[in-house]
This record gives sequence, C-alpha cells and structure tokens, in this order.
Amino acid sequence: MTKHVAVLMGGWSVEREVSLNSGAACARALESVGYRVTRVDVQRDIAEVLAKLKPDVAFNALHGRFGEDGTIQGVLEILRIPYSHSGVLASALAIRKDRAKTVVKAAGVPVAHGVNVSRFAAAKAHVLPPPYVLKPIDEGSSVGVVIVKKGREHPPQEIARPDWPCGEMLLAETFIAGRELTCAVMGDRSLGVTEIQAATGEFYDYDAKYAKGGSIHICPAQILPKIYQQIEECALTAHQAIGCRGVSRSDFRYHDESDTLVWLEVNTQPGMTETSLVPELAAHAGLDFGELVKWMVEDASLDR
Repeated sequence: MTKHVAVLMGGWSVEREVSLNSGAACARALESVGYRVTRVDVQRDIAEVLAKLKPDVAFNALHGRFGEDGTIQGVLEILRIPYSHSGVLASALAIRKDRAKTVVKAAGVPVAHGVNVSRFAAAKAHVLPPPYVLKPIDEGSSVGVVIVKKGREHPPQEIARPDWPCGEMLLAETFIAGRELTCAVMGDRSLGVTEIQAATGEFYDYDAKYAKGGSIHICPAQILPKIYQQIEECALTAHQAIGCRGVSRSDFRYHDESDTLVWLEVNTQPGMTETSLVPELAAHAGLDFGELVKWMVEDASLDR
C-alpha cells in the first residue's frame, strides 16, 4: 500500500514563503519516489484538517515559529500522526538560541560568549564591546540579526522601532570573524561541511540564504582536515545533546589565524529549497534529493 504523506508548509511565521518553497520541492521529490502526497498550507485549523485527512506521515516543511518550536510537533503527537524531524522538546529547546547554547556548551562544544538583553537596553548602550552580534533569541534564517562593528560609537537603533517584528529579547554575542561553516546531521552521522560565502553584503543573511545567487557554497569546505573533522563531531554532539531527530544542521564560525571555532546554533528544520545546504551536503554524501526525503519519511515517528 502506498504511504500517504501530508507535506506541511506555509504557516504564518516570517519565513512563510521559504516554507512554501521547501514544501513544494519536497512534495515533488516525494511523488517522484512513489509516495501519495497531499500539500497542506498550514493555517490555524491544522488539527481539524489533519484529523480529516488522516495521512500516514506528516513531512514537516514549516520554518520559524509554530513550525519548528515544538508547537506543531505537539499537535501531531496529540493526533498520533508520525512526523519528520525533531520532537517537541528538542524543537522547543533548539529554537531558543540562548538555552540551546547552554546545553551544547555543557556537552563540550565551543560556543561564543553571549548575554540576553532587552532590545530597548541594547538600543540605549552597547551591551558588549564592539564588534558583537545582536540576534532574536527565537527566530531562524538570520531574521533580525544585526552586526555591530568595531569602532561604532552608538548602538543600533532599528531594534527599538515600534514595528520591530522579532520579539522583546535579544541574544548579544561576541562577533567571531572568519569563515561561515555549516554541517548537516542525518540520524547518527554527519554528512559533511560546507563553507558559505555571501555573494553580496557582509554576512549570510536572509537574502543570501534564499535568493538565487545570494551565496556561494563551497562543498566540501576547503579547510584543514582536523577542523573539518572537529566540526562534524561538534555538529553530531549538538544534535544528540539537544535531542534532535531526523535531519538537522549546525552553523559554525572558524577564524584561521587564531584557530578559533565556535558553534552558533542548530537548525531542526533546515531549508529544503533549490539553494539549500542540506540537499547539497546529502548529495556530497551520496544521496540524491529523492533518497534524502524518502529517508526522512521512513524515519518519521512519534514520541521523538
């Protein structure tokens, strides 16, 4: 009997459009390998929709709040629909960058020094010596990230705007210069390391992530073998320490001259668009896109 897969996409986070692209790509790939697929643009009646649809598996292609913070995972647990990616606890923990760092640091992975601050306090005075980074504590895709450069006299003011969309609390971290590196984990193995270079702009921001030509991916990363291996080990350690399941992706910074490596965050719902990193790393490890999404469906479960 052909397995019926509901691909959950869209939602109402700031990453809605990216999720729609990820979901569409995954749905096509799942159909190409023989699954019966229903595309579900997630709205607030999702529990009712899924109860009527009764899929065998939910493939979670949602990004951002609600989709990767443990909320939709809880709905799927209540409905007893097996689902892809991480479970309730790991999803809720990973999206809180500050708390995820505490857990990962305790597991022996190097992290950047950071403090939690209100956005208004961070707009009044420097909360760390520049250069430093300000980021929302619970957003993905570099949404709301601000880099405060060395020598900057005044703190950034955009974070105090009335229309600021990214919450009241920010994580301030010491800025680590150097290479932007990422490593995907699939189950209990690392898939390799990619270096990311923004084609324009100064860092791998939202546009660099998702716009065509916005970034250059060097896969595998051209770094010392010992650093490559260390990143793979750290990504797997972070995945396991937080309790991730299925596929995740950890981001790092590495500075060659000082030999400084820091873990930045883990993504429990990494992008699955044509410019995304996980499908590229899976291909490097010998898995085409169809094989990757098939593995994710077959890996789906409850009580994750």
